[in-house]
Amino acid sequence: MSTISLAHSPDADDIFMYYAISFGWVSQNGLKFENCALDIETLNQDALKGKFDATAISFALYPFIQNSYALLKTAVSFGEGYGPKLIKLKNKKLKRNFKVALSGKYTTNAMLFRIAYPEARITYLNFLEIEQAVLDGKVDAGVLIHESILDFNENLTVEAELWDIWQTLAEENLPLPLGGMAIRRSLPLNRAIQVENTLTDAVKVATEHKELLSNMLLERNLVRIDADALKKYLNLYANEQSVTLNDIQYEAINTLYRLGHKHGFYEHAIDARNFTIPQHYNSLRDS
Repeated sequence: MSTISLAHSPDADDIFMYYAISFGWVSQNGLKFENCALDIETLNQDALKGKFDATAISFALYPFIQNSYALLKTAVSFGEGYGPKLIKLKNKKLKRNFKVALSGKYTTNAMLFRIAYPEARITYLNFLEIEQAVLDGKVDAGVLIHESILDFNENLTVEAELWDIWQTLAEENLPLPLGGMAIRRSLPLNRAIQVENTLTDAVKVATEHKELLSNMLLERNLVRIDADALKKYLNLYANEQSVTLNDIQYEAINTLYRLGHKHGFYEHAIDARNFTIPQHYNSLRDS
């Protein structure tokens, strides 16, 4: 049995995917998964160091790790009409160089924010600390991600939706690519295919049995939110569109990379399709 180190964030959609494996709902295909839950920017930084075999990442990070990791086609999170929110205190007017808290340098929301607000002064915080930093006046504004977009303090208001910024920059109606999974290239290709198949099965099964799995997560205190918020959040970020990348999602990711190249974040714009695992390998090997 091969052991695979699997890193994911502690937010509900990643927990949802992993525990379909942990609860034994899918075949592990001869693999043993050792999981680790960390905030998304720590995962991004660890991916730069090649720490885990398979890891959740921000899509905006991927061009920086393309030589050491391949993109997985499953466990993806996109926003469609929603996404991270730039929040501030009510009645506060933001200057051009306002101070803002973001959840990490390599997150998708950080790249889009920096394109839209080039003069803002940025500080990076754990995403769980951002709301309080705005309330305490340590920053003028902050970008909320994950479950925090669903419910925040009544003294705060939304200055801008990252979804709207994305639509303006993309210049077409595409889903907002937020998070995906990557796998270490040094793994044997047949094993990488096994990992992707297992994770794909887990996302599919979890989605098909969302209510049952949600109840199990709540009963075991494995998520940070209540039942109503969990249902709403999973409908946003853990749904049928999370199982496997489709053509529109590929185009959205590639648009993100073209924007990143245009604005100086990447040396080159890449095509995400060229960086996924060739699933046809096994059939070719056995032919």
